[in-house]
Amino acid sequence: MKTRLAPALAALAALALAVSGCAPTEGDRLAEDYRSGSGQGYISGDGAYTVVAPEDRQEPVSFEGVLDTGESFDTDDLAGQPYVVNFWYASCPPCRLEAPDLQELNEEFADQGVPFIGINIRDQAAQSLAFAEQYGVTYPSVIDIDSGAARLAFAGQVAPNAVPTTLVVDAQGRVAARISGLLTEPSTLRAMITDTLAESS
Repeated sequence: MKTRLAPALAALAALALAVSGCAPTEGDRLAEDYRSGSGQGYISGDGAYTVVAPEDRQEPVSFEGVLDTGESFDTDDLAGQPYVVNFWYASCPPCRLEAPDLQELNEEFADQGVPFIGINIRDQAAQSLAFAEQYGVTYPSVIDIDSGAARLAFAGQVAPNAVPTTLVVDAQGRVAARISGLLTEPSTLRAMITDTLAESS
């Protein structure tokens, strides 16, 4: 009897932990699952990247939104400068894994006039800010769950189900490079930003 009850009790305990666990702990566990290739509860790209030659780039992207800080955001404010966009949400395991690398690159290119902007596709401001505090992310995110304006603006240039996705946008507002999925090599994104920045110098 005891041997039959033990697995059932263990399963119930695991279920209780999954239901009642706090967000950071659960997210960290999911990140570990992602590292080991198990427990995938999201759709992510495969980390493939694309660089688009200037002559092959699509029309400039333009959208407005509200940041997790409560301030208004408009791509017109970034006119004439390249910038980096990262599509993410708080419970996405690879988003948690790549956050420190994105923040490091954000700091590296801040003095060169290349801002980073997140586009949170699933959370409200409170979750977005909690994530930023936990992972030390200092750049803001557009809260896109209600309007979907940012996703719509990039339609055709970003796989709608690939999260995370990171884009480098050129000084004319056109997508110059894309990483679909986890940023596994920060040097790849660094090179994309450097090359795009050189175009406008």
